[in-house]
Amino acid sequence: MCWAFAGAERRCLQLWRGGRARLLLAIACGALVQLLVTWGIARLPTLQSSSPADRGTTSRPQIVDREPTLEYEQRRRNLKNGIYEFWYYMETELRKLQSLQGKDKTRATKGVKIEYILESVEERMLSLLADFTSMQTFDGYEKWREAEAAELGDLVQRRIIFLQNPPRCAKARKLVCHFARSASFEEELHHVVYCFIVAYATQRTLILKPREPDLGKEAWQEFLQPLSKKCLDANGVSHSEWPGKEETQVLYLPKRSFLYPAPPYLPPRVPADLAARLARLHGNPLAWWVGQFLKYALRPRPRTVERLQQSARQVGFEAPVVGVYISASAKPNQYEYVIAMYMEEVEKYFDSLALSNEDIQRRIFLVADDQILINRTTLIYHHYEVLQNPVNRFGSVDSTIIDIHFLSRCDYVVCAFSSHLCRAAYEIMQTLHPDAADRFHSVDDVYFYKGMHSQHQEVIYPHYSKSEEELDLRVGDQIKVTRNYWNGSSKGKLLRLSKTGLFPSFKVKVNIEAVDFPTYQQVPLKNLTS
Repeated sequence: MCWAFAGAERRCLQLWRGGRARLLLAIACGALVQLLVTWGIARLPTLQSSSPADRGTTSRPQIVDREPTLEYEQRRRNLKNGIYEFWYYMETELRKLQSLQGKDKTRATKGVKIEYILESVEERMLSLLADFTSMQTFDGYEKWREAEAAELGDLVQRRIIFLQNPPRCAKARKLVCHFARSASFEEELHHVVYCFIVAYATQRTLILKPREPDLGKEAWQEFLQPLSKKCLDANGVSHSEWPGKEETQVLYLPKRSFLYPAPPYLPPRVPADLAARLARLHGNPLAWWVGQFLKYALRPRPRTVERLQQSARQVGFEAPVVGVYISASAKPNQYEYVIAMYMEEVEKYFDSLALSNEDIQRRIFLVADDQILINRTTLIYHHYEVLQNPVNRFGSVDSTIIDIHFLSRCDYVVCAFSSHLCRAAYEIMQTLHPDAADRFHSVDDVYFYKGMHSQHQEVIYPHYSKSEEELDLRVGDQIKVTRNYWNGSSKGKLLRLSKTGLFPSFKVKVNIEAVDFPTYQQVPLKNLTS
């Protein structure tokens, strides 16, 4: 393996002696060598076995009792993220250079050359990603990932069922969650998750109560199963607004998704008894944790199940398919630009599939805030099969349920994380796969949960600023990240110096934040009936 790295490094040095475009390629080449070295190191744990009896024997793929180490799984995810960040940087810098040269007609031909370089680098990047993704299938740990995801998800669902169905409702401690009339259904869903997390942490049965009698009725009475089979009222001998006292039977939460003072168990924190397992299994433990409560809240009634199955037949929903939700606030004369911004990422996804199958059908499930956006997308990207929600009632509860259902079941989703609908689909997606943390592209924000505690990332590589806008970073520094620009750089606040600036995105990692939650000893760790 070392000789390959050495040969790649020599080629990088040759590129270094060229002009600015070659200099950029040299930098990218060096970054790629670093990624390959990282992968070489990351592969080492695959030679180890979790069982002493297996050591010294031939590696046996696809065996459930062989487990990857935490270091292996983290390095594998870091490498894939590094490949993406490498491309974002290369594309952005070469586009800048192309724009500068385009203003000088005598250098226009160089702009054409840069376009060729961009296409060539993108093709190689997609090939590298495809090969890397296939490694996960053949590294011998996929069955373990599937089994671990199923076991963890089942454990949380059984705990929620236990919490929501107390033996004696009249004696149960309860937490009442209010709706706000101004909220959309998808925003209400995230408010319910916030209430559910508080209920889970305080071991209180969650009761939903709309502020107005008719609010929420359409969703939880007509389309979704109730949160409990036998405890739906807020009756009790003592009542109090939050925070109340431990012995108060019925507590009422504020209608907004924040508490003051904020308790320690709100997002991005996850239960300490699950944290170590989640850190190894999943690339975004917070999204997985939120997704478990959404999964329970969105359990459909039999009539709704039939409606979803009928919709799948109507739209011809099948893989491969990319979910696209265009939540545009742009003016109509900017629609084509907005559509292109989303579809560019869709094109990249299908281009990667086309490397091994040129005849692949390009298909999207398209949701938009305006029917004009859907019509224009269908017209411009006529070589795509465009699937749409058969219920054309923008913002209605049944239409939103269908949108979330199908977006979450796409192979990949392109949307804006600033949108509740986008985040809900992404969170539900995490409950359908062992780890779907990277099956998305957000055109704006990084993933977040509204009203959550600050989420910090840890510096894993030092950085020396190259401009006044950048931060100097030390290994171990903590950063409160506020934005990923998807160009290789992110923006955040360096807590050590209380200073805000830019830094390379690949030089940090997300820390999992664990706090003590109830461990629900009454619920077995494993489902004894399965």
